Amino acid sequence: MRFLLSFFLLFVTSITSHSQIPKTANDICPLLIGEKIPDMMLKGPDGTEIRLMDSLATKPTIIIVYRGGWCPFCNRHLAEIGERMKEITELGYQVIAISPDAKVEADLTQTKNNLPYQIYSDGSGEFSKAVGIAFEAPERYNEKLLKYSDNENTGFLPVPSLFVVNREGFIRFEYINPEYKERMSADLLIEVLKSFN
Repeated sequence: MRFLLSFFLLFVTSITSHSQIPKTANDICPLLIGEKIPDMMLKGPDGTEIRLMDSLATKPTIIIVYRGGWCPFCNRHLAEIGERMKEITELGYQVIAISPDAKVEADLTQTKNNLPYQIYSDGSGEFSKAVGIAFEAPERYNEKLLKYSDNENTGFLPVPSLFVVNREGFIRFEYINPEYKERMSADLLIEVLKSFN
């Protein structure tokens, strides 16, 4: 009996530790170049479930993960990438943005920034957690995160990230910076894309 109780406690502790996310942005452990983006179901622009791998299979993709439409640094970065879409498309790539925002908020972000690419919703954070970029949001963000995610986000933030992936979903390049004000410039992104051609 004592053995069974010890085994049960070990099992519960193991599950609990694996379901927790890092406390801070500096503690994340993201997927590395050469690893595969997980195949997830996300909410697409029309509110329906979209299988991420179906979108990635059409052409090489730049995935931008951002904190939310409430973040001015995110909006500037999304708009900057949007302004260079002609060059990005000519190099053979598409762009997909992913955030914890619900569809309504994602639509507002897309309209406000005149974005020529799609935004997918990851309100529960399953994608951000699976790629290792989710961390516990400081308490001051909790009310905002619940509001923008239509009550799905229970207290996480993604570290703003940019992944360049091939059609099979393997990461060829990534930019992940725990300092959320620092983003990869569109100029540098274009140079990275050119280096792959």
